Amino acid sequence: MGDMKKTSSLADLGVDADIGKSIFKKIYYHAVMDTPTKSYTKITIVDVGNVGMAIAQTILTQDIVEELALIGTNFDKFQGEMLDLQHATAFLPRVQIQADTDYAITAQSNLCIIAAGSQQNPRETRLDLLQHNLNIFRSIVPKLVEKSSGCLLLVVTNPVDVLTYITWKLSGFPPNRVIGSGTNLDSSRFRFLLADYLDVNAQDIQAYMVGEHGDSLVAL
Repeated sequence: MGDMKKTSSLADLGVDADIGKSIFKKIYYHAVMDTPTKSYTKITIVDVGNVGMAIAQTILTQDIVEELALIGTNFDKFQGEMLDLQHATAFLPRVQIQADTDYAITAQSNLCIIAAGSQQNPRETRLDLLQHNLNIFRSIVPKLVEKSSGCLLLVVTNPVDVLTYITWKLSGFPPNRVIGSGTNLDSSRFRFLLADYLDVNAQDIQAYMVGEHGDSLVAL
């Protein structure tokens, strides 16, 4: 033991001084931790008809978005809708609202909601409606994916179940990133009717409609 030489520096251990500095760093016990910040949320709504506007108004009242992008084909109409929403923001949390026909404004969206499509005429079948809306979706979905490759896609256009499947195929996204509104509306209507019949609050009713949003529904 008496012959062992005492080391006095990193050099004695064969460690280069510069490397040693990069390995052995001072620890500051009073360092300030980074404060988590709220993530920025952007939502796009495609088509600002009655359904699209109802969605937009609901989103704004929930304080879940920092930027809302509205896309449509009738420029004058949805510019007016945008102004209505912008003027209402005086009573809402701060949010930026844009409207255009150019899909560039949808870039970097977290969620894209597709409400665009033809309405079903009395003499049309659901298959007729599907063909009309399929052509519309072939134009919409690739543009959304190009501008927001990391987004979620939510489909509310009818026939919603088939169009959700088509959107998934057109997008190339994994299935967990393409969602349809499904039977949410049917369930809401069912709960209202039960609550009205029983004379209770609809929020106290636990009831659901499952199956296809259309002709194949089952009440639970």
